[in-house]
Amino acid sequence: MKSNIYRVGSGKLTFAIIEKILKDKMTLELAPQAKQRIQKCRDYLDKKTRESKEPLYGITTGFGSLCNKSISFDELGRLQENLIKSHSCSVGEEIRPEIIKLMLLFKAHALSLGHSGVQVGTVERIIDFFNNDILPVVYDRGSLGASGDLAPLANLFVPLIGEGDVNYKGKRRTAKDVLEEFGWKPIKLMSKEGLALLNGTQFMSANGVFAVLNAFRISKTADLIGAISLDAYDGRIEPFMDCIQQMRPHRGQIETGERFRKILKGSKLIIQHKVHVQDPYSFRCMPQVHGAAKDAIHYVASVLETEINSVTDNPTIFPEKDMIISGGNFHGEPIAIPFDYLAIALAELGDISERRTAQLILGLRDLPEFLVANPGLNSGLMIPQYAAASMVSQNKMYCFAASSDSIVSSNGQEDMVSMGANAATKLHKIIDNLERILGIELLNAAQAMEFRRPLKSSPIIENYLSGYRKQVAFIRDDVVMYKQINKTVDYLKAAELNF
Repeated sequence: MKSNIYRVGSGKLTFAIIEKILKDKMTLELAPQAKQRIQKCRDYLDKKTRESKEPLYGITTGFGSLCNKSISFDELGRLQENLIKSHSCSVGEEIRPEIIKLMLLFKAHALSLGHSGVQVGTVERIIDFFNNDILPVVYDRGSLGASGDLAPLANLFVPLIGEGDVNYKGKRRTAKDVLEEFGWKPIKLMSKEGLALLNGTQFMSANGVFAVLNAFRISKTADLIGAISLDAYDGRIEPFMDCIQQMRPHRGQIETGERFRKILKGSKLIIQHKVHVQDPYSFRCMPQVHGAAKDAIHYVASVLETEINSVTDNPTIFPEKDMIISGGNFHGEPIAIPFDYLAIALAELGDISERRTAQLILGLRDLPEFLVANPGLNSGLMIPQYAAASMVSQNKMYCFAASSDSIVSSNGQEDMVSMGANAATKLHKIIDNLERILGIELLNAAQAMEFRRPLKSSPIIENYLSGYRKQVAFIRDDVVMYKQINKTVDYLKAAELNF
């Protein structure tokens, strides 16, 4: 990468690169070596199509269970256009712009590897859409995660041929109108191109990558809020010492212990004499629980990094080997199972957070019951815990293993599907709940901390709470609570985590 340009096809995509592309709003361009790979594969496919006497799946035949239907040479392009139009049936709620951008990036990258048989101009038009924030309207339901993400990818790419709708400059527009505004003609698809665009796991992958990017931040936030709760609860530091983590040296556990020690360094509360020998598990076992979640996030990130650097359309073309192989690289199982694993890990961060909230309002360790400043007429923080408990329960429902399900499709040809798209999209629902569960814990922990004054916590915690108090005041008398929770979640999502 140089300046603010990223050259698609110049090397492997990583989470660091992806985050930089999104954060810095980088411009994409197709790397010269990628153009050469794409053109070489296209030239080979054109030659093979003219000369082959054997049917080539999806190139000179129909699709799915129609694979035995032969298509005449002069109708190969129309076959591909019909494929995109007929498959553009994703439904539900529009997916967010960041995920659309990731889908465009990932598909351009996959095609740049030179095994898909597309035109260079097709990939360049995908990049044009990315660079100009022309975002096709794609919905969150419709993919089985088997022959790739057929329905949502069809919605994503039907604008290339001048059909469907896009969001451009804050307005829903027809693709035809926007193409005309830019002076672009619709892409005239050639053999195999529709299949190359629709086959692939870019919908699953984009949703998963976006969830993991959020999970990295949420994991860090959970540690910080957990540390505030620990200090406000008059908890002990010993379970976070490095020596005990080394006795069970899981990477995430070691990282968690180290992070808590860093966050709590300098606290007058954590070093004061403790009359209690142990803390409840929701405090004492944060290295183990938060650490296990970290390990899951790291694992899923590693799987996704392999996935987004793979060729996942079908058939796969090998010009050097003079082979066109119809295989199953579009199948979402390799990422569907990890998505379900990540769902469990994120839900557990919510489980343990809600339990810490509950401990803070029980009236233990010289804290007032429900953290009421003026008891009697006031209920204090009685009910936010209810809301957290409700969302924890809902997240347990979302932990249903979508990847364990399968429904036969395409008249039996696609007889075992991954449901990876469902596994991916429900991660956003879990994350949305988790941010609110952690927000409720922060509301309680910050309230509890005021009852420990004049003692001070660590510089990191005091700085964080100082910023928080500019948004949410200490609750002396009952207030409309949902507003406090919403302000807390807004702060949690926006605050810089410089530790």
